[in-house]
Amino acid sequence: MLEGMQETLARIQAIEGRFGPLSSPPPAEKTATGTFTDAFEEAAAKTGIDSRLLRAVAKAESNGNSRAVSPAGAQGLMQLMPDTARGLGVQDPFDVRQNVLGGAKYLKQLSGRFGDLPRTLAAYNAGPGAVERHGGIPPYRETKNYVEKVIGLYKESSEP
Repeated sequence: MLEGMQETLARIQAIEGRFGPLSSPPPAEKTATGTFTDAFEEAAAKTGIDSRLLRAVAKAESNGNSRAVSPAGAQGLMQLMPDTARGLGVQDPFDVRQNVLGGAKYLKQLSGRFGDLPRTLAAYNAGPGAVERHGGIPPYRETKNYVEKVIGLYKESSEP
């Protein structure tokens, strides 16, 4: 019986990681340490990555769920993989400020490496090795959809 409950809990966590919490989440812009907006603005100031792009990535990655965990193990608002997060100095992937700053640093690294937004976003989603192997955006449906989604969200947030 316990094994069945653990299996069910794992499935629920995977669903919540992908689509957001099944229960009502706390207000989207509030955290224990301030607001998500503050975290995006601080990370933008430190890295030079547009805060609107950071918000678009967070929306696409976790739908604004700072406690999200993907089936692959990516964590937090910006869905950082544990090894990547550690390499970026993120000690607590569920701390909004740390996670957003880590995601911004990673986007900055990828931008320097790939030069344009579509390939940068593809590398964020599928990994830099996949972008290099394919000489651009990998032919993965998930990655193509992800790049289009983030760019669409970014453009929407940039319109007056």
